[in-house]
Amino acid sequence: MPFIKFVDARGGVMVVEAATGSTVMEAAVRNSVSAIVGECGGACACATCHVYVDEAWQNAVGEPDPMEEDMLDFALDVRPNSRLSCQIRIRDDLDGLVVHTPARQA
Repeated sequence: MPFIKFVDARGGVMVVEAATGSTVMEAAVRNSVSAIVGECGGACACATCHVYVDEAWQNAVGEPDPMEEDMLDFALDVRPNSRLSCQIRIRDDLDGLVVHTPARQA
């Protein structure tokens, strides 16, 4: 199973194992990553699972689709590397993925 590294706004690091086929948000919630709320349960209907994809991983993760871009309008401190973690599906080639969590969620 791939591993994901969550880096919080203060530099704290949490590495979690994620099942292939699940989402980054699901892995965060299962492992109690405090900065990821996921209020809508992964339906792309809120912005409480907002993350910043580490620059080294942006190409591998890809760009948000139009629906996700619309939801990112509700996130705080959106940046070019912002994604909703519920929309990032875990694949074996994402082993080692690094995402940064914002100081606070919407």
